[in-house]
Amino acid sequence: MDDPTGRILVVDDDPTVAEVVTRYLRRDGHLVECAADGPAALRRALADPPPDLVVLDLMLPGMDGLEVCRQIRRDRDVPVVMLTALGEETDRLTGLELGADDYVTKPFSPRELALRVRSVLRRAAVAPRTGESGVLRDGDLAVDVGAHEAVLAGRELALTVREFDLLAHLMRHPRRAFTREELLEQVWGWSFGDSSTVTVHVRRLREKIEDDPTAPHRIVTVWGVGYRYEGGS
Repeated sequence: MDDPTGRILVVDDDPTVAEVVTRYLRRDGHLVECAADGPAALRRALADPPPDLVVLDLMLPGMDGLEVCRQIRRDRDVPVVMLTALGEETDRLTGLELGADDYVTKPFSPRELALRVRSVLRRAAVAPRTGESGVLRDGDLAVDVGAHEAVLAGRELALTVREFDLLAHLMRHPRRAFTREELLEQVWGWSFGDSSTVTVHVRRLREKIEDDPTAPHRIVTVWGVGYRYEGGS
C-alpha cells in the first residue's frame, strides 16, 4: 500500500533548513509551503483548508513554536511534528504535553524527518485506508476506530493522532501490560526512541478520560513494566 501524501506546512526561520526539508518532502510527493515566523505559521495553520501536517521549529521570531502549537491545538486537529535542538528536553516534553504528535532533534537527517512525517500521516489515515471499523467500549467511553472518534459520557474528546492510536491500542488489548518500548514500536512505529514520549501521552490521555487522573482506573501503571488498560469501569 502506498504511503499517504498531503499538504505540509514547514515552519523554520532558517531558509537553508526550510529549503532542504521542503526538497525532501516534495520528493516524497507532498505539497509543501513554508512560513518563517510564528504569526505567519499560525495564520496558515488555522486557514481553510488547513495543512495535513505541520513541521514546526520551536525557536521562531514573533511567537515561539510552543505557543504556535498551543494555539493550533486549541482550534485544529492537525498533526504536528516538532523540530527541537539537542538538549532542549524540557521544551520537547512541553511540546508533547501541548499535543505535538512527534519530534525530531536537531541536527537531524532530512530523510529521518521525511520518514517521521510519513509515519504520522499514515497513522492519521490508517482507519479509512484499511477499512478498519468497530467501536471499542468501556462504560461511558466509546472509541469508534472507523470514524476516528472518541466519546466520553456523550462528549467528543479532542485527541491527537497519537493519543487516539495509543488509546485504541490499549483498549484492543485489555489487561495486557505493555512496556514503554513496546508501545513506542507498536503505536509510534519507532524501533528506538525516548520512552518519555509514551509517559507524556499517557498523562495527557489520563487527563481526558479519567475521573481522577492522579488515581487512574482505566490506564493503570504496572510498576517495573509500563502500562495496562484495566477496563471494566
